[in-house]
Amino acid sequence: MLPIYVCRFFFKMDPPKPFPIMDPPKPFPIIRLPFLAIEEIFKAMDPIEIINFSMISKRTKGIAKQMSFYPKYKIELYINETLEIRFHGTNDVVSCFYVMASNKYMDGKIVEEAFGQNITRRVFKYDPFDEWKHLFKYCHLFHAEERNDVDRHTAYLLDNITIISELGLDVYNNDDFNGNIPKNLQELRINNSKWVGYEKLLEIDCKSVILEKNRILNKQWNLFVKKWMAMETNQNLEHLKLDYRDLEEFRALVLYDIPHEVVDGAVERILKT
Repeated sequence: MLPIYVCRFFFKMDPPKPFPIMDPPKPFPIIRLPFLAIEEIFKAMDPIEIINFSMISKRTKGIAKQMSFYPKYKIELYINETLEIRFHGTNDVVSCFYVMASNKYMDGKIVEEAFGQNITRRVFKYDPFDEWKHLFKYCHLFHAEERNDVDRHTAYLLDNITIISELGLDVYNNDDFNGNIPKNLQELRINNSKWVGYEKLLEIDCKSVILEKNRILNKQWNLFVKKWMAMETNQNLEHLKLDYRDLEEFRALVLYDIPHEVVDGAVERILKT
């Protein structure tokens, strides 16, 4: 009978080493990149990201204002009792409201909600007026319409914002208002254009112009159409729409000595060059 030997081998193993702790990722230094590289990054940003970037510092704000490419978004400013900013061009319509709050703890708070394809962001700003009212037994409020300086606010907005496509004004400016209308627009709509006189009309540089409630005289419209046909003014104008005009009266008082043709709106013409 053969002997059986049992051998045991012992191995000494070091305890497992813990995984090395990774350093947290460092912020990407966007502002150190060349300007063209920064511009490409901006093209991939959505409007909220661009706004947040511009609010980091004065330098980032300056960089954001230097972007010259045409954005794929359209911004709509709606100013009524509160300021509302809407962004169009995304998959959803993004709206931002600036709301005055009487609760001090709501100051600076941001509430974001989604309703279907609409995304609403509310930014709260503390307004101490409601608290002040509790300090007085009697309170009388008076508002003079003359102090609602719409002209000054409209002029400031037109002078400090760059508009590259469409401008629609629905404010009640005084007749002597002299705002600067942006150049090279695709569409201009002025719902209360009493302040747009003949000289201001000649300055408009836009493809499509819609003027409602204007006070331009018939003889001035006659002269304008003649200048436009002779390419002496408003050379980019392709479409002009006026309201409160009877067609036959307009033809008799304005187009009486100008060759023209009345075309049915259902007729489609194709211009071949």
